Amino acid sequence: MKHTLRLIRRFVFILMFSVILLFALNVILFIAATYDETNARGGWQWAEEVTEELLSSDGNGLKLSQKGAEILEELDAWAVLVADGTGDVIWHSDNLPPEIPLHYSAADISWGTRGYIKDYPTTTASKGKDLLILGHPKTRYWKQMWNTWDYDLIKNAPGTILKAAGVNLLVIIFIYMVFTFGFLRSVKPVVDGIERLPEEEVHVRERGQLSGLASAINQASEKLRSQEHALKKKERAQANWIAGVSHDIRTPLSMVMGYAGELEENRALPDEARKQAQVIRLQSVRMKNLINDLNLYSRLEYTMQPLKRSKVDFAAVVRLAAADFINSDLEQKYPVEWSMEEGLAACVIDGDKELLGRAVNNILTNVRVHNPDGCRITIKMEKEKGKDGKRKGERGKDEKRTDEKEKDETRRDETGRLSLIIEDNGTGADQEQLKQLKNTPHYMMCGRNGSSERGERHGMGLLIVRQIAEVHGGTAEFFQSQEGGFGVKLTLTLEHIAVMIEKA
Repeated sequence: MKHTLRLIRRFVFILMFSVILLFALNVILFIAATYDETNARGGWQWAEEVTEELLSSDGNGLKLSQKGAEILEELDAWAVLVADGTGDVIWHSDNLPPEIPLHYSAADISWGTRGYIKDYPTTTASKGKDLLILGHPKTRYWKQMWNTWDYDLIKNAPGTILKAAGVNLLVIIFIYMVFTFGFLRSVKPVVDGIERLPEEEVHVRERGQLSGLASAINQASEKLRSQEHALKKKERAQANWIAGVSHDIRTPLSMVMGYAGELEENRALPDEARKQAQVIRLQSVRMKNLINDLNLYSRLEYTMQPLKRSKVDFAAVVRLAAADFINSDLEQKYPVEWSMEEGLAACVIDGDKELLGRAVNNILTNVRVHNPDGCRITIKMEKEKGKDGKRKGERGKDEKRTDEKEKDETRRDETGRLSLIIEDNGTGADQEQLKQLKNTPHYMMCGRNGSSERGERHGMGLLIVRQIAEVHGGTAEFFQSQEGGFGVKLTLTLEHIAVMIEKA
């Protein structure tokens, strides 16, 4: 609805702007068209100049100077000088038309001074007590004979003009609304339909001037809903298929693992056979973990994994996962270095403890799988820095309270972004593989030419790490460590973190 009102306001604004623009343009054109009529060199000014050029001759007669003759020639005009008292013409120009009289009564003079003589528009000027009449071509001027205006009309002209403009504007708006009312009625349901199209099934009544557009919206809505239904059906079928295969394979896999374990423990068998049984058991365990990863990936991908949210100390989750990893490293080929930003006592997250632990375990397991000869692992936890260089959620020294109650406290709640960075100095991944990890949303990164050069593939486990971060409102980044190994940065977002910082 708000978009419809905005559209109506836009139409009205365009209308008002057009009216004002047209009014201003017409005023400019009017001034340009009448400019020559209002300058000083009009018909009356010409008459005055001719009188100045009408000079006395030696024989007490009158003679027009060369300049005066040029003025008459330029204007294609004629002139007569009427004597005061007698009304006789005592001088006239050489080009005087024959129908022009040479004697004028008082009535003739009054007629000539305000209008025409024999249909020639005239202007006048005085020369002493005599009157000069300048006659112009018949098509040169249009003169008003009775141009008398009521004083109140002139005085009230500004208000009258404004009232007339207002009435004209109202008439224009009325005409505009009458002719556009049907269009606006058609616009509203179309705009509403377009706004609701991404979220729900839409049906717009196909009528009015925009019936064609309404029909197209209905077709698009039907197609989108059909595609959405087909996609959900496909996703459910894929998820059910993965879940079914995972379930069906557990029983035979358990039997393989059980028999392989018995053969491994059977001391009556040769050592070589027992080692082969051990390989079968370990590979079966690996296969089981891959199946579990695939099932978890499917459930996270199609939002079928319900989150068991609670207040979780993420630092404790990371420590527990690291401790389990260290305890399983019987040959001590993967030493772990732990570092935590000074002042971080606990990092409380609103999340799923089991999934968060799974993410950390997957990262550490990925290190072991891709570095069978061992490597050093670094685990670091820190708060993200804001644009001002401070840790997000920290206050400057000038903002801290110094009262006794504050000194006695040992903790305070903070919010911000928390990062878990796990790096190793092992074989790592090149830029192309990192690019694939970032952009390809599936089990990926075989060796070159489709072979398994690296022995294993970065993919499913790390993909699950990224999914777990995303369902907690965070991100997972994969990069090359400074020592050439592989690194993962797990960042949890502001909305899901409450960090407690110890006070000095």
